[in-house]
Amino acid sequence: MFHNVYKGKRVFVTGHTGFKGSWLCAWLLSMGAEVTGYSLSIPTNPSHFEAMGLAGHIHDIRGDVRDRERLTAAMAEAKPDIVYHLAAQALVRLSYDQPAETFESNVMGTMNVCEAVRLTPSVQSLVLITSDKCYRNDEHVWGYRENDHLGGYDPYSASKGCAEIVAHSYFRSFFAKDGPRCATVRAGNVIGGGDWALDRIVPDCARAWSEDRPVLIRSPHATRPWQLVLEPLSGYLWLGALLYENDTSRPFPLSGEAYNFGPAADVNNPVSDVVNALAQHWTGFRSEMDMSKGLERKECTLLKLCCDKSLAYLNWKATLTFDETIRYTAEWYQRYYKGGGQHESMLNFTLGQINAYTNAAAMRNQAWIGPDGK
Repeated sequence: MFHNVYKGKRVFVTGHTGFKGSWLCAWLLSMGAEVTGYSLSIPTNPSHFEAMGLAGHIHDIRGDVRDRERLTAAMAEAKPDIVYHLAAQALVRLSYDQPAETFESNVMGTMNVCEAVRLTPSVQSLVLITSDKCYRNDEHVWGYRENDHLGGYDPYSASKGCAEIVAHSYFRSFFAKDGPRCATVRAGNVIGGGDWALDRIVPDCARAWSEDRPVLIRSPHATRPWQLVLEPLSGYLWLGALLYENDTSRPFPLSGEAYNFGPAADVNNPVSDVVNALAQHWTGFRSEMDMSKGLERKECTLLKLCCDKSLAYLNWKATLTFDETIRYTAEWYQRYYKGGGQHESMLNFTLGQINAYTNAAAMRNQAWIGPDGK
């Protein structure tokens, strides 16, 4: 996988206790990487990070990305080869309640990571994860491309647009000539087992149905490019590996670019489809929805990405169908709630899903994996 780049490499992950960060760390561990995580806290209870007992398998550092001195010292000590920046305030609705904290974490936090990388000579590649919401959303029916306008109405979306500007400023000013290779990545709505964040449809279903109550749906007709968490992570890992290898024979540059990672263009289902599909896999628990309460604060109802650039530059495309994405997600929560959430059990189940996903990718001839799935 990924040209075997990660075996034995030192990888620094900010936001490692979050949903995507913990899945990324588990995948890196499975490939033999030495992982250092830097995160302010465990963001939810329960959490995917704690369900796996991941703290016992990596170098787990608690710190705030807004604390530049501590972050720089932690990175200098870890001497990473590759850095992934995921730490963020990641919720749209919370950004209305905490706008200053959202901008501080997402904009200044990104600047601090770039500055720490600038001062850490061991770093060879840097992948900065922002969001599909970094685009100014005009409710177009076509997918947004990497050169479309950045922006956002809510503080979260605006902060992600700002983070993109900061990242590309550092590339042009400091990294383009002699610094590490770097890129920003933007993904659509990510789902999967172990997400318990507030105001997200799958965690809302998991919490409600595990407690035998209907789930409250705020905006059933809003559409999103739903994808399993492993889909964009495969893109991030592939891009990080290619940046590390620095193959100068490629016909186009990889460093200093932005990339979208999302499902096929026809995978753009409304929230109600996700809930109904998830309910069909949710055996042994109540699975109902309540759509009596509408949306209170502005959230965009239509948002999709064009991923042609990732296909052209990276030969990357999504692996799973919508139904497979839902099945992987439901099975993880089923295992957690029926099995008591034991650490080693959930770590092994998570690694098992990663293995199943890579096998599917190999069978479907994805560029980032060999034909035998190894």
